[in-house]
Parts: sequence; C-alpha cells; structure tokens
Amino acid sequence: MNKIVIFLLPLMVSFNFIAQKESYNNNKFKQLDQELATPNVYRTGAGAPGHSYYQNRADYKMEISLDDSKQKITGKETITYHNASPDPLEYLWIQLDQNVRANSSDSYKIRTGTMEEFSLNTLVRMDNNEKFDGGFKITSVTNDKNEPLSHIINKTMMRINLTQSLAPGASMSFNVEWWYNINDRDKIGGRSGYEYFEDEGNYLYTIAQFFPRMCVYNDETGWQNKQFLGAGEFTLPFGDYEVHLTVPDNHVVAATGELQNVDEILTSAQKERIEKAKSEENTPVFIITEKEAIKNEKTSAKGTKTWVYKAENVRDFGWASSKKFIWDAMIVKQETKNTLAMSYYPKEGNPLWEQYSTKAVAQTLRTYSKHTFDYPYPVAISVHSKQIGMEYPMICFNGGRPEPDGTYSERTKYGMIGVIIHEVGHNYFPMIVNSDERQWTWMDEGLNTFLQFLTEKEWDKDYPSRRGPAYQIVDYMSGDKSFISPIMTNSESIWQFGPNAYGKPATALNILRETVMGRELFDYAFKMYANRWMFKHPTPADFFRTMEDASAVDLDWFWRGWFFTNENVDIAITDMKYFTLSTKNPAIENPIKKKEEETIKNNDVTNVQNKKEPKSYIERDASLVDFYNTYDKFEVTEKDKQKYQKFINSLTEQEKNLLNQKKNFYELSFENIGGLVMPVILLFEFEDGTTELQRIPAEIWKTDNYNVSKIFMFDKVVKSVQLDPYLETADTDTYNNSWPRSQQPTRFELYKKSYKQSNPMQDAKK
Repeated sequence: MNKIVIFLLPLMVSFNFIAQKESYNNNKFKQLDQELATPNVYRTGAGAPGHSYYQNRADYKMEISLDDSKQKITGKETITYHNASPDPLEYLWIQLDQNVRANSSDSYKIRTGTMEEFSLNTLVRMDNNEKFDGGFKITSVTNDKNEPLSHIINKTMMRINLTQSLAPGASMSFNVEWWYNINDRDKIGGRSGYEYFEDEGNYLYTIAQFFPRMCVYNDETGWQNKQFLGAGEFTLPFGDYEVHLTVPDNHVVAATGELQNVDEILTSAQKERIEKAKSEENTPVFIITEKEAIKNEKTSAKGTKTWVYKAENVRDFGWASSKKFIWDAMIVKQETKNTLAMSYYPKEGNPLWEQYSTKAVAQTLRTYSKHTFDYPYPVAISVHSKQIGMEYPMICFNGGRPEPDGTYSERTKYGMIGVIIHEVGHNYFPMIVNSDERQWTWMDEGLNTFLQFLTEKEWDKDYPSRRGPAYQIVDYMSGDKSFISPIMTNSESIWQFGPNAYGKPATALNILRETVMGRELFDYAFKMYANRWMFKHPTPADFFRTMEDASAVDLDWFWRGWFFTNENVDIAITDMKYFTLSTKNPAIENPIKKKEEETIKNNDVTNVQNKKEPKSYIERDASLVDFYNTYDKFEVTEKDKQKYQKFINSLTEQEKNLLNQKKNFYELSFENIGGLVMPVILLFEFEDGTTELQRIPAEIWKTDNYNVSKIFMFDKVVKSVQLDPYLETADTDTYNNSWPRSQQPTRFELYKKSYKQSNPMQDAKK
C-alpha cells in the first residue's frame, strides 16, 4: 500500500462517471422485461395468478393387475377430462411415457458417444435394451359409450381426435386399456421398475408412469406435448384418483393416497398398530415388523388381493408392491393437518432404514412446511429400492443400502438420508407447486435441492451437504464454458445435468437468502411464491416476479446473471491506494514533507554512491554559496502562519473537526473478471488487530459492469483487506481477493484409484 498525502478540501467524495463499456442492451442491470412473458389476465406482473387464471383437470378411475410371474402390468382406466380453459379443444393429448423404452424410441436413436467411452458395461446395457420389449401396448381407446375413439400414437404421445370440440367449461370421459412389460432396473435402468432378489426368487416393484396420462393445457404453451426423451420429466394436471391394484395375495402395497378397503386388507393387529402410530410423534411404530416380513417373503401366493387407494387433488400416482416389505409409521402434527410419515423397505435395508427413513420423512415435512405451507396430504411415504431416487405424490422410491453384514459407509448413510429428504421434498415442488418439468427442470429440482439443504442443516448442523453452499459450485462454474448451459435451458439440452439443474439454482437461492436479500426478506417472498402457486402451474416468470414483488428488491440483475448466462463470479481487488488528509497547518505538514523528501534523497542510488566520492566543487569553494544554498523551504514563516490562520477562519466547525480527526483514506479498485456481477463483501483488518466487515450491494457495478473504484475512510490504519471472506458469492478465484496478495497453498495427494467406498464401521467390526 502506498501512503500519499493529499491536500484536498473540502473532503473528497467519490462520484462514478465512468463510461459504460457496453450498450444498454447488454448491460447486466437491464430489466428482464424482454425475456419474460408479458403480464396478462392469467398471470400478473406481480407474479401471482391473474383474475382469469384457469387450469384443466383430469380425474382417473383405474383397474391395474400385476403379473408377478411375467413382470407385466395390465390396466384399464376411465379418464374424465374437465376443460376449464376459455378455448374449445379439438383434440386431447395423452402421455405414453413407457414408450421411451420401446425398441423404436427416439431416446435410443439420439444417444451419442465415442468408442473411447465404450465399455463392456455399455455393451451389456445396449444388449439388454435391444432385447427388452418395452412400451405401452394400447389395446383399446373408447368413449363413455364404449365406442372406439379415433386416435394416433406419435412416439411418447397419443392424440385423441374428437368428433366435436370440447367446449369451455365442458367435461368428457373416455377409456383406455393397455399392458406393458416392467423393466428390470438393474439391467436397463429406469425411474420405476422391479428389483429381482435372485437368491430368494422374490421381486420388489416400484411402479410409476404405468398408465396413459393427460398432458397439461394452459395459457402459456397450449398443450404441453413435448416428447419424453428421458431427461425432461413430467407436466401433469391435477385430479382425483381411484385405483384398484390387484397383486399376489402375499404382497404388501404402498401407494399414493389412502387405503379404502382396510378391513379386507389388513389384520386387526396391523390396524391397531396404525392407530398407535397416529399418536406417536417421536418413534416409528412397526405395522409389519422385520420378523413378520422375513416370514412373509418365504410364502407362496395362493391367489390375488385387490388394494383400493383414493387420492384427491394430486397430479400423479405411484405405487410399490412386494412380499418383502417391513412397514413403519409415525405422526407429524401440523396446525392444519396431521400426516402419517411411513416407510416400506425389505430386510436388506436394515439397520439403516428402520433407524432413519421415517424420521427423515418427518423432518422433511417439518422444514419444508415451515418455508412453504403445511403438507396437505394424509401420508408421506418412503419406499426402499436399490440405487434409485424418484418422486410421486405422497410416495417416493429411495436408495441407500447397507452391506450384507449390516455395516455401511458414512457416504451411504448420508446419501440415503439426503435422497429421502430430496424425494419427499418433491411433494412440494413439483407435486403441489406444479411447475413444467418437461421444460424447466430447475423449477422443481433446484428449488427442492435448496430446501433439501435447509432440511439437512436442521437435521444436523454438521450435515455434509453436497449442494447449497456457494463454495461447492465453484469447480462447476469455473469449468469449460462450452460445456456449461445457462439454467434457463430446456431440460433435454442441458450440459452437466446435476450441477446445472440441481446445484447451481440451489446455490443461487442460498446466496439470495444469505447474502443478497437476507433471510427475513427471502423467506417471506419464497413462502409467498409457494402459497400463491400451491396446486397451480407456475412459470419461471411467476417465480422471478414474486420474489421481487414481495421483497421490494430488484433482482433482475441476479436472475439475468445466474439463470440466463453461464458466466461465473470472479471479482478481483486490482489496486489499493492509501491517502491521508492534509491539515494545512505548516507546523505539522512541513516537517512531514521534509522528512519524506530527505528519505527519497538519502535512498537515491546516485546520492548514496556520491557520498563515497571526493568533495564537490561547492564544498571546496565557499564563494559559490548563496541564499538558496542555505534556504530551508520547509521552515515555517510568519506568512505561513497567517495564511494558515486565514484558512482556518474560513472553515465551518464541521470542516474543522473533520480536518483534525486524522482520517485514513483508501481507494480500492475492483475488476469483474468472471462477468457475473455480485455484491462486494470486504473484511478490513487494521494494524491494531481489529476488523470491520462491509457489504456493498451489487448495484456498485450499475454504471460500469467491469471496473469500479471506491473510497473508504477509517480512523485506523488498514493492514489488509479480504474480498468475500466467508466464501458466500461462489468466487472462482480467491487468489485475487486479498490486498496485499496472500499466498494460498494448493493441497495435493498421491493416491491409487479405488472404486470401493470406505466403510470404517465394517473395518471396526472386523
């Protein structure tokens, strides 16, 4: 740092008139109006549903049969579709998601790769996919009079051609019958399917996307009938479901909704245990114990049994079936509604699952409800299946399996708890706040991952969260930009799906909450968004606008940078200059100037060397000496004193006080290297060891997006300054964040690659 004495009065004030480097069209603080849909009668400029907002509805009655010998599902359904839109509908669109597994599926055709990436595992998966006869086999489409309906199947979509338009406000019912082969998730993957336990000959089914489902029709896109290619998930209307599930009579079924025929299905002991669970808030009650489940999994079915479930106002339906299930439950009490948190899992999940699963479900409901709304459904279910995490209303399928000896790694434990929190959390986003997953993955995955992070930290303050903290997204954001998509990218076109759709938006929301807005403003606005769009279909614009409208914080610069670009945060301190203010008092200032001049003179290399030489001419000849050789220009004269007094008399009392306070001034220069504007957070350390934190809003960059300078005034002398000291902005290069520069060692390790997880519990047992 350079110390320079300045003679400027009155006190210097910094005005930033630096010319912008870019036109307004490229300015990072330009409003988002051009990127967002124009507010209208359906969606307001405040981000709320408009006075003419509508959404269509689809109610389902289904009869489903599970063939445990052939791993096949046969079904028939009656769909009643309600047109609440102002538009007459000439046709209806249906999703046939299972067709993504048909041999002719586009999802197989569009997969890319090179032989360098090819492996034996790849070959095996390709062979399994080719051999599997997947996809819906539609056997019948009829109207409510059982007359054939004209229809056409276009890959993962089916259009039903209406002989007469479905008028606004009208409803119609039609029937579909089908069957399909269930996929083996171990062999060909999948969001649902079955797991085969070879040593027992038993199956565990986690079933979803098992029925033809209505597409969404809305004001924003009309029919949302984008083809399902595997990555972009599902966009669905709300409705009521009545589903009859016929399975082997020794199977236990978990499903969306509430069991209707309890007396036919459950034993008296099981019913008593459920009633007990409804009053137990701390410890799960076993409805089916591990001992009972082990006994049951050894039996053979003698016939079938039909489980009847009903669910109101849900957008989808999922279920699981196996004779291996242990089942436990506990109550989660809320102000508006109590909910049963439940888990279904085979013995292979223990001891992890009985210890953690249901309690993780309960904690998720508590944390999410605090930040959004009370969980509105009667149950929340976690089902254990190998290597999967997938969500549906009231039910989800989760991985996390210990070793056969019952031990597990720390990664397995926290991975299991994390996936349960995440998938149960999806009940809120998108099962209730029903965004368009096919188009915008981040609207459910990103928001949900953010709340998952908050839940993990309420579970354990030291929880090793993978996503959420700003510093954990740095490696991704500092990577090759040609492989980084903006968050606002269609779900099927995203590079690096996990960091883009999960990690980066979750981090952005955490930065908003902790750094940009503050918890109070953020939490109120986020809760407002959740409640405004509860059981509705929001868009990105609705989220962006609500967060601003409810907080009075202009966030367009933040949405633009974090969601519409692939820029990264890299702000540098490029210079720091030190100034002190002249008192104008010659008795004080002249000795200082004299000392500074003497220091420069004495340190000049020529002067140093000349001292070793013989005397100069003037030193040898006194006749050369005159007034200026003996004149001391720093001597304080009477004239100097009078001039100073005149100056003092011209000052106000405030100016006199400021002049005598001996302030220290620092001009700091900053450069926005990464392109993403962010708040400038500075920690000043003074020579006496004390510190001061200053938070400067991102608007410091508003007139120059790339280079700014700012003057700071302190009573103390600054020793050093640190930018982003708490790693809260995801700055990708912290080396240029300090002044003077500090050395930061990079740690490295020599290692041999290993694919086996560390399991200290197993090592200790041995």
